Amino acid sequence: MCGRTACTLAPDEVSRACSYRSRGGQRRQPRWRDGDADKYRPSYNKSPQSTSPVLLSQRHFDKDAPVDECVLASMRWGLVPAWFKEDDPRKMQYSTSNCRSENILEKKSYKSPLNKGQRCVILADGFYEWRREEKSKQPFFIYFPQTPSGSSQEKTEDQDDLATSAQSKETSERACSAEGGAFDSTEEGEAPCEWTGWRLLTMAGLFDCWTPPGGGEALYTYSVITVNASPNLQSIHDRMPAVLDGEEEVRRWLDFGEVKSPDALKLLQTKNSLTFHPVSSLVNNSRNNSAECLQPVDPGCKKKCDI
Repeated sequence: MCGRTACTLAPDEVSRACSYRSRGGQRRQPRWRDGDADKYRPSYNKSPQSTSPVLLSQRHFDKDAPVDECVLASMRWGLVPAWFKEDDPRKMQYSTSNCRSENILEKKSYKSPLNKGQRCVILADGFYEWRREEKSKQPFFIYFPQTPSGSSQEKTEDQDDLATSAQSKETSERACSAEGGAFDSTEEGEAPCEWTGWRLLTMAGLFDCWTPPGGGEALYTYSVITVNASPNLQSIHDRMPAVLDGEEEVRRWLDFGEVKSPDALKLLQTKNSLTFHPVSSLVNNSRNNSAECLQPVDPGCKKKCDI
């Protein structure tokens, strides 16, 4: 499952971090949908019902746009089906923050968006998961290795880098108070610079658009698709988000014009491509939102101190 994430980049950094290549091979940087950069709030501790950055095809908003043109949008976590009849989405009686890949075609809430091509990619620094222990639960932060080969030594360095990066995130948060528009692409369609910061986790999801029965602003919401946990994560939890590893998988998941649903579903595989480290129980309370939430800790420290 996936019930808590972190996404700490400023809006313009999110745009730079998820640049992509078009079908013609040109590198592009997705713009934010009008007004959505202001709706997004960086956070070290995002829970369902919060708003997250989501990548999707621009054609969902502009039917004349190329289907492989991507756009960033702010969407609420927890899919509200378009057919939901109540006047308040909080009246939903069931949770839709996660969607099991095995059940997509069996659930009306997910089958309809899938058939409409409403596929999206949820962006995050990583996600939190809890491992049950004798008298408590130990939280872990799970994310893409930040080096190509991901050896044990490199993973340790990643963790140190993450701690250092977390301490400096206040600067990024201050930057978020400014208008967060994406950089323009050059005339050739190339992004102005290559992103060398934190590699964002790219999770497969489905989205829908709900409008109040009596009229009003449309609400865009999403669900994270989950699969069986990879071997290295099974000791923590038996489920994990369906991770899209690399630009090509992201492109194929979003390109609903070229890649039809049956082929897109084949991308939802268990992948042993994530790393993790234990974090403080501070993250257990979703109101706690500081860099300390994702900093590595020694899980044995408390036990030793209690002796």
